Amino acid sequence: MSAQKNADTGNLLKSYTPYQEKDGEEYMNEQQIAHFTKILQNWKQELMEEVDRTVNHMQDEAANFPDPADRASQEEEFSLELRTRDRERKLIKKINDTLSRIEEDDYGFCDSCGVEIGIRRLEARPTATLCIDCKTLAEIKERQLGN
Repeated sequence: MSAQKNADTGNLLKSYTPYQEKDGEEYMNEQQIAHFTKILQNWKQELMEEVDRTVNHMQDEAANFPDPADRASQEEEFSLELRTRDRERKLIKKINDTLSRIEEDDYGFCDSCGVEIGIRRLEARPTATLCIDCKTLAEIKERQLGN
């Protein structure tokens, strides 16, 4: 079993078994779809649990410190947590969109050129919508435009 690092949030997804392709296997067959659905649902669950932990932590730790420096430190800590949760909220939306793509049989193919994204790329980034070539090209264009 290997752990999948989530670059968007820095969290580790729970361990999963990488998909073992069989010779001549059809791309995005039922087993592959089930594999990615499970990865996405587990990832979403972990993010939702983190949201709950943050809410509980902020409620438990909320205090009105008399010292302005202590109060400022706590506000900064809460601000960072809320910023992280906001990024995770956006990620949950991407996960939901990806789960919808799976339901519509539109998962695993590049939005730009239509080729297979590939099992390993999808395991590395389950919400990917572009193949590696199109994503690389998009990043080059983005850098050239300075966005």
